[in-house]
Amino acid sequence: MSPRITKRRLFGIDRSGPAPQATKSDQPLNPWTIPNAIGFVRLLGIPVFLALALSSSNGRDTVATVLFAVIAGADYLDGFAARLTGQYSRLGALLDPVVDRLLVVSGMVVVYHFSLLPRWAIVLVVARELFMLALSRYGLSRGVELKINWPGRLGVAPTMGAPFFAMVGVHWLALIMLYVGLALSMLATVLYVRRGAAEARRLAGERAEPPASSRA
Repeated sequence: MSPRITKRRLFGIDRSGPAPQATKSDQPLNPWTIPNAIGFVRLLGIPVFLALALSSSNGRDTVATVLFAVIAGADYLDGFAARLTGQYSRLGALLDPVVDRLLVVSGMVVVYHFSLLPRWAIVLVVARELFMLALSRYGLSRGVELKINWPGRLGVAPTMGAPFFAMVGVHWLALIMLYVGLALSMLATVLYVRRGAAEARRLAGERAEPPASSRA
């Protein structure tokens, strides 16, 4: 049963309670939902953004920058739609973080190409995002699902905001967001690894433990 919808829960402020049943690993993907439609549109917009931004002369193409902002902002929209309609799905739980990471990597590729932000920090951000994609895939293959933590959740906005403000020319704000987002993301990664390792050990112990009938 889904948690009762309150204003705080609807707007994503209250995230207490268990994850919706439909998002769990033993549930069908159920791709045909409104939130997933938003996710598919976001995903399709990423290569368009890259093509526009990389074909510009300085990485500050207005249409590309607006498109980046729309794709980033729609990250909130699909979650809002899921909570409003109750259309949670396993595919949505898997798709949303993948689209977010692809968008971050795409934005960082653009600002790296045009040297709009410090390249050493960009490399760390991209390496972290790729590491998280690989870690999530590795965990899923072993029955371990990484649940988003608060540093990871809070780090999304500044990490996405850094390339956006770099592309609109507000360099000082882009730098602040880059470093804040990087710090939160690295902290989140440490927590993900610790939690994932603990969960893997727990599952391994359960598999190694003989069934009750054999111990009788």
